Amino acid sequence: MKKKIFLRCAMGFPIGITIGYFITIILSFAFGNGYYSPCVPELIDVMGNEINAVLLQAFLCGILGIGFAGSSLIWELEDWSIVKQTGIYFLIVSAVMMPVAYLNYWMEHSIFGFFCYFGIFFLIFVVIWIAEFTFLKRNVRKLNENLHKPK
Repeated sequence: MKKKIFLRCAMGFPIGITIGYFITIILSFAFGNGYYSPCVPELIDVMGNEINAVLLQAFLCGILGIGFAGSSLIWELEDWSIVKQTGIYFLIVSAVMMPVAYLNYWMEHSIFGFFCYFGIFFLIFVVIWIAEFTFLKRNVRKLNENLHKPK
């Protein structure tokens, strides 16, 4: 199990950086008025220059990838209930996401900003969870139907 966790986390780091990079492209395309914005201006100000800000953001996106990839093993624990899996997974990814978002200035640095960001994160989590649950439930139903078909 330790080897599996290590491998999953090792894969998560570059995947997190890649996803973070694609998000900056999408956001720049949508809101950049023709310019590429690799990170928020507040992060550049705090880090002193753009390259330092981009390096920090890339590293933190890698950490985010590690958190999501490593904790995804929770879904493979068959002796845990879906409620326990969901709760523990949500706690872990929230504990990784919120500091990363704060340090990258993806949220306003205030209590209101924290709760707004957390609320958006929670809603996205719920939507993805419901979609995944519905998809997997449908697949299980089809498998069960095929088991009962005469040969």
